[in-house]
Amino acid sequence: MLDERKANILRAVVEEYIETAQPVGSGHVTRAPGVNVSAATVRNDMALLEQEGYLYQPHTSAGRVPTEKGYRFFVDTLSAPGRLAGAEAQQVRNFFAHAHGELERMLQDTSRLLSNLTAYTAVVVGPPHEAATVRSIQLVSLTPTVALVVVVLSNGVIEKRTVEFDDEADEEALAAAGQRLCEVLVGHPLSHAAGVELEAPDAADPMLVAALRSLGEEAPEEPEVYLAGTSNMAAAFDAVGTVREILRILEQQFVVVSLLKDVLDRGLSVAIGSETGVQPLSDCAVVVAPYEVDGETAGSIGVLGPTRMNYPQAMAAVAVVSDRLGRRLSEG
Repeated sequence: MLDERKANILRAVVEEYIETAQPVGSGHVTRAPGVNVSAATVRNDMALLEQEGYLYQPHTSAGRVPTEKGYRFFVDTLSAPGRLAGAEAQQVRNFFAHAHGELERMLQDTSRLLSNLTAYTAVVVGPPHEAATVRSIQLVSLTPTVALVVVVLSNGVIEKRTVEFDDEADEEALAAAGQRLCEVLVGHPLSHAAGVELEAPDAADPMLVAALRSLGEEAPEEPEVYLAGTSNMAAAFDAVGTVREILRILEQQFVVVSLLKDVLDRGLSVAIGSETGVQPLSDCAVVVAPYEVDGETAGSIGVLGPTRMNYPQAMAAVAVVSDRLGRRLSEG
């Protein structure tokens, strides 16, 4: 553990480097809160912090830059995750006050909100498909021989399937088939449709048979991933190769899902550099939080940025948005 003076000096270096992206010299640190010592003492302590792996000096004549260990100390000793500024908090309130419609649209819009709040790349992982159960089903006529099956799932997802019939179907027959679909599927995962065995007279109902066949088609195994602000990576890193590698990782949906899940499984809300477990993200940090629907974890949200990200502000944004998203989805 660092003594109070060294801890204050390290925090001052991290905060200044986050703000300026320039190596931090002792002159600035002497003016930081809690550092009431001479420049010579600051230089000596900064040299000790470098020896202990919290800082490094990119050039002999330059100031110091935080290491991964330095950022980790900074994050672990934050007294609170920070608070959103008044305008940002109002932006979140306004967004969720007017958020409505299909889950996919809401999650995509939420990723844009989070990216706008932080100026980093935002990730929202949707609920897993197998965890949701059918809440309601409707059969809607499009033409005399074509109908739309609309399924509302417990996680807010709306599934739609178009089914065709050989013979024309009237509204009364469609309503009856829809009622039978509700009776056999409500409360079950959508995949249950593939295993439903119909008996007479249901087995002879072409609308019911066609709808079950369509709903029983294999659903994607991985939850959907919604990204926003990937262009922010270009502004965060000078090296084109680094940006290219990060964007390549973000294109691989299963890697993104695994990354956020692994960070949360390790009991972390912030993963820095090598802690992400993904080599191309060694210069990045991830701030992540789960969101809950009706008391159950439904998915996760996070931001990805450079290791010199503004951790207090990013942690505050992720915490507030994950909480409001979960509450909005629980309200239906």
